Amino acid sequence: MTDLSHPGIKRVVDVASRKGVALDIRLMPDSTHTAEEAAAAVDADLGQIVKSLVFVAPRPEGRLAPIVGLVSGRSQVDLSLLAAVTGEFAIRRANAREVRELTGYSIGGIPPFGYGREVRVLMDQDLCKYEWVWAAAGTDSAVFRIAPRTLRMLSNAIVAPFAETSWLRVAAASPIEPRLQFEAGAGA
Repeated sequence: MTDLSHPGIKRVVDVASRKGVALDIRLMPDSTHTAEEAAAAVDADLGQIVKSLVFVAPRPEGRLAPIVGLVSGRSQVDLSLLAAVTGEFAIRRANAREVRELTGYSIGGIPPFGYGREVRVLMDQDLCKYEWVWAAAGTDSAVFRIAPRTLRMLSNAIVAPFAETSWLRVAAASPIEPRLQFEAGAGA
């Protein structure tokens, strides 16, 4: 079992502390590597689990620009939506080696902030509907509870719909009705 002196946990706590937020890190006796394991461990709804997923966008000089997507445990990222939201033409999921190199963390314990470099972070709007969400604290056996608004602030995230489920809900909730705007004074 990991303890609170783990370097990954300390980075997460330090980032939050510098922004005036005290995190209550919970150490789990078993792994919380998957969203399902985390939800069971903290007795939360699967949707309250924050998955920190790492994507990369290639740059002309050959380096990779990291993008972290914070999504609900119930959601899957739609790569075409993520590309549209980020303005990237080519985007893909990072492999385990790239995740470690770009964030300093291993898959299963990736926190929503506290990386060793500048990382663009997007937060899917589905997380905002909960009063509290749970995120990894730098290892696969440490988590913390946080309000989505505070999570957004700590991670410097931009909130946007880029998960398959959130996009479908937005589209279903607001059907587009075709209308013509040719009245006097309407238009350009």
